[in-house]
Amino acid sequence: DDEKVGAAKQLLEKVRAKSKHRATIIAEVNTMVEAYITLAQCALPKDDKDKKIPQELRKRRLQCLRSVPVVTTTLPLDYTSTYALGTFPHFLHFEERVQNVGGINVPKLVECVDSDGRRHKQLVKTGQATSDDMRQDSVMEQLFEVVNQLLSANPETRKRHLSIRTYKVVPLTPRDGLLEWVENTEPLAVYLMGPNRQGGAHLRYHPQEWSSRKCRDHLASAISSVDPSTAASKPTHSQAFQTICENFSPVMHHFFLERFQQPVEWYMKRLAYTRSVGVNSMVGFLVGLGDRHSANILLDTHSAEVVHIDLGVAFDQGKCLQTPELVPFRLTRDIVDGMGVTGVEGPMRRTCEKTIQVLRANKEVLLTIIEVFIHDPLYKWTLTTARALRRQEDEPEAPLVISEAQAGSVAIKGAGDGSMHGNADAARVLGRIRQKLDGYEDGEMLSVQGQVQRLIQDARDPEKLCRMYVGWAAWV
Repeated sequence: DDEKVGAAKQLLEKVRAKSKHRATIIAEVNTMVEAYITLAQCALPKDDKDKKIPQELRKRRLQCLRSVPVVTTTLPLDYTSTYALGTFPHFLHFEERVQNVGGINVPKLVECVDSDGRRHKQLVKTGQATSDDMRQDSVMEQLFEVVNQLLSANPETRKRHLSIRTYKVVPLTPRDGLLEWVENTEPLAVYLMGPNRQGGAHLRYHPQEWSSRKCRDHLASAISSVDPSTAASKPTHSQAFQTICENFSPVMHHFFLERFQQPVEWYMKRLAYTRSVGVNSMVGFLVGLGDRHSANILLDTHSAEVVHIDLGVAFDQGKCLQTPELVPFRLTRDIVDGMGVTGVEGPMRRTCEKTIQVLRANKEVLLTIIEVFIHDPLYKWTLTTARALRRQEDEPEAPLVISEAQAGSVAIKGAGDGSMHGNADAARVLGRIRQKLDGYEDGEMLSVQGQVQRLIQDARDPEKLCRMYVGWAAWV
């Protein structure tokens, strides 16, 4: 790492020496980066929801950054590569208050103002407490952007407006960075179960049924009872899960009835939701995206699309967790309930098939890009033992109140470090992605329709759902 830092400094010195204008840009960018790192690492008690921004980050301390745009916005492309002053809105200042939005890393919600007077919400966070690396989220968002380009280039997917909702992720150090705040969204878990998993739509529409907490306890009890001496007297995983389903009805369809009163709008938003779930499911399956519990999926309250956040478990690393993930993506009863009477048939299945067709047609493009990500020496995409354990910590009462676009490896070590072991593991991951794009599932080569059918069946299989980690809440 020290060698990489030294090389980067030498490169910056060469650029700085070429002109005074470039030296000014580098100096202002350094000032901005240091400001964000200071903000990310500043102490803010978890129970202190709102406080003034640190003294060194006030307006008068961060002036004249005319060469620095707001980093979570997309600038129009300048084909001259000059980006002259005045051709784009630049960073002006932070607002005076910073808000603690909850979470183990105590992320902070800040607003910055650009030179046009527009306000931009950003989530500044540090992974010091969890060793989370935001570069993983950044490269996954880049991959999603490429997939969106492929989908927009295909007539069938373009006319269906198929795409993945993305947001900006800007890593500043291996542990610190900021994310674009995803406006007009709420976590799926908050809508369905409430901020503390004790209310939400399930309590409003079925107050007489079990709470999510009771479902969790029932399944956890069945899991802990798996022992030859007690198996005959206590319910098995499958029996316990079936009992939960009988006492916990899906309610996701109420979201559309509540938010969209006009029939045409209700239909179009439900269709947008279904297509969004389909695209995210297929792309998530391709890159092996795991940890898809309901707090990591946001609902756009205006468009009804879903937004996936916290992309730190990818390339099938979910299978290496303490309780391995057995399903290819989240397609639980509540997710399907939002699709209406047709369920996974109709728009959902067609969306999945069209998406898989585009991914297969662009196999070499995707493999080339993913190979670069996997071999990237600047970040490690593998789960460490500590990170794997933290992913399944028992925190059933943790509040869900935000839209946070939030030492030896368990199974794959050395990826990105140039070692022979890392190269071999990266080759295995690429090989599995190639198999997915070729339609191989369990050693059998399937058609597009056959592969989609297999994936949907696996994602909804009660025998697999009942063995998922209880915090994943497969009954929701």
